[in-house]
Amino acid sequence: MREFDNLDAFAAAVGEHLGYSEWLTVTQERVNQFADATDDHQWIHVDEPMAAAGPFGGTIAHGFLTLSLLSAFGPKIYKVNGIKMGINYGLNKVRFPQPVKVGSKVRAGAELVEVTDIPGGKQAVSKWTVEIDGEAKPACVAEWVTRFLA
Repeated sequence: MREFDNLDAFAAAVGEHLGYSEWLTVTQERVNQFADATDDHQWIHVDEPMAAAGPFGGTIAHGFLTLSLLSAFGPKIYKVNGIKMGINYGLNKVRFPQPVKVGSKVRAGAELVEVTDIPGGKQAVSKWTVEIDGEAKPACVAEWVTRFLA
């Protein structure tokens, strides 16, 4: 994990890759829990026998599940000290180039693209890539906007 002493040190890292998370196995249990939480029970996610005969040869994770894992991966990649809090401000762009088959391992990498001053802190734009172990294409590429309050 990369640790920054303060917001100025973090801002100085613009243009740098911040690191990678550990690999995480996407289980059917996690997919089912996400389906329950979002009320999205499409068969390609939760019906294992039907999905086995479908286009992916088995169940796949929801794209939004893959995206939401950034919240889990982020604190394992970097930490900014000396702040009151970080706030998820939104996303600029999100794409899902490759589905994540249940049982696959994924990890995220982050690059700090931009940091600007805002009242009480800084706003950061970072580019996140969720990789699938053994696959050429990533599962998700997203520009995440975060606000850090000093």
